[in-house]
Amino acid sequence: MRSFDYRKIPDELISYELMNLVSAIHEFKGKQDLFIEARSDVLESMLEVARIQSTGASNRIEGIYTSDERLDALMKEKAEPKNRSEREISGYREVLAIIHENYDYIQPRTNVILQLHRDLYFFSPKASGGRFKNADNVIAETDTSGTSRVRFKPTSVFETPEAMERLTETFIDAIAAEKYDPLLLIPMFILDFLCIHPFNDGNGRMSRLLTLLLLYRSGYIVGKYLSIEMIIEKTKKAYYESLQNSSIGWHEEENSYYPFVKYLLGVILSAYKEFSSRVELIHDKNLTKPERIRKLFDNSLERLSKKMILERFPDISTSTAEVTLRELVKENYIIKVGAGKNTAYIRNIEK
Repeated sequence: MRSFDYRKIPDELISYELMNLVSAIHEFKGKQDLFIEARSDVLESMLEVARIQSTGASNRIEGIYTSDERLDALMKEKAEPKNRSEREISGYREVLAIIHENYDYIQPRTNVILQLHRDLYFFSPKASGGRFKNADNVIAETDTSGTSRVRFKPTSVFETPEAMERLTETFIDAIAAEKYDPLLLIPMFILDFLCIHPFNDGNGRMSRLLTLLLLYRSGYIVGKYLSIEMIIEKTKKAYYESLQNSSIGWHEEENSYYPFVKYLLGVILSAYKEFSSRVELIHDKNLTKPERIRKLFDNSLERLSKKMILERFPDISTSTAEVTLRELVKENYIIKVGAGKNTAYIRNIEK
């Protein structure tokens, strides 16, 4: 059975590349409180948007879908879940709220992880929420021809309870020792959790909820205001590749944590950069609301829908956004593409 010991991390993690990522995240973390104090009213709206995006993205990664309208209604508790997907989405909403409101008091112990998993399936009473897997599972992948193959065989059902106890105890001890940066220890813990794969279902979503919990407990709370799960969803291919590369040789304790640690640090840094950019733009008192929308197009080459613009600027009303977009199209400053729900706008780079 694999042992877990974070008292000494692999030398490969003390590399120039990873240390640069860690230093950059530290720099953004140093500005974090200033950002939050700057516009607490707007950040409250950003928090609500991030909660919806995080819940939707984390579930979509696992193939759990609902419409944007239903997701919004479920998140605001204006509707009851009407199928299995919506019950699982509602469960994620509940656990995310628990973590957001109580992370300082939630130690990542085995019994706590079981309770969070139980709450993940609160709306699915027939599911095995709050219990470790009762049968060996495998992580499989299907290629383009439809052929399925086993990519990784997790810890056996009999070894799982003890493995989880050792995993959580050694991690808590390592964090308390303050010898290594939590930004290195957290991805290691998440990778090991996913390799144990302790539950029949919900392992991926639990790993992302635990990622938020551990980051928040270490003071990195960007995930409350900018959806880390959405960044993972947008980079899903790289996410799975890093997991695969870091799980090779895991049972023999010969795996490399480097690929997954590098990937997750990149996700965290991306979240901080986007958060910083949004807050600075919101906080720029020299710009009117229409000017802020114009500047958003100046700084982006991607297609932006009205929904995306409103998510970036929670203090701008729908009517203001619509008027501004019409004016920018009229000026030929931006180009309207698509129609109906697929309508979006892109910067006219020749203007």
